[in-house]
Amino acid sequence: MAARTTRLDLARPTLDDVDALHAIYADPWSGRTSRACASRSASRPSGWSPAGSRPGRSMASGNASCAHRGDLLGHAGCEVRDDTFVNLGYRLAPRPRPGLATEAALADVAEARDRRPDLPVVAYLVAHNHASARVATKVGLTLRHSAPDVGNPDPGVVRHVYADRELTDAELAATLR
Repeated sequence: MAARTTRLDLARPTLDDVDALHAIYADPWSGRTSRACASRSASRPSGWSPAGSRPGRSMASGNASCAHRGDLLGHAGCEVRDDTFVNLGYRLAPRPRPGLATEAALADVAEARDRRPDLPVVAYLVAHNHASARVATKVGLTLRHSAPDVGNPDPGVVRHVYADRELTDAELAATLR
């Protein structure tokens, strides 16, 4: 089943989304450029149970209220990780689309809190991604951890972990795996 926000239709990804998703990922800012990566994202299983009202990971398209009606704009959603936290993720096309990532993320956080109130909602991102940090803050997440991004080929990259509550040591360790 699909869900709708004010300007977005959120639906289960399909392999038909690969070309449009690849165009979004091919932007140098995203760090992902391969068609194979786009294919994995489109075919990745949902983060919620099949009985859910919509998939945990959704393709976001502009609906009739959006200036980008019918365009695949990216993906957004939540996935339960290690039964320890709910990972909030969003990646929209790099062209200016004010508020759309926040709109999608607000819907995702609300659903995560409804489905798994026992788990913290977490967004982890690199420190230089200021736009993503603004979205995390706008949806009620707070910076809880900042440290070098272990394993990143660029040793100067810093990883930020935002969450809707304080994280236990085990929850933080799970987000950093």
